[in-house]
Amino acid sequence: MTGRTAALVDRAIDAYQRRLSPRKGWGCAHRVAHGGPSCSGAVRTLVRCRGVTRSVVPTVVRFVACYQAARMLAQTDVSGVCCCGGIPIPFRFPGR
Repeated sequence: MTGRTAALVDRAIDAYQRRLSPRKGWGCAHRVAHGGPSCSGAVRTLVRCRGVTRSVVPTVVRFVACYQAARMLAQTDVSGVCCCGGIPIPFRFPGR
């Protein structure tokens, strides 16, 4: 993949962060559980530093960690949806 592809992915993530993420009403489960950047921020940094191809595996690892954070948060009184790209992973405290 070329630098153009990385730039395109970076612009897509930027658009998501500016236009969609603020309107969705929940935060990244990984960020809520562990602090630091959201998944979109972490993936954007990966793509900028490593390019698209070399970011695939670390991105999948991050999304799995976010899913695990969502499962952990489901055991608490925190609720929302993990922001794993286009795949929302809901987490809720039972009975809420």
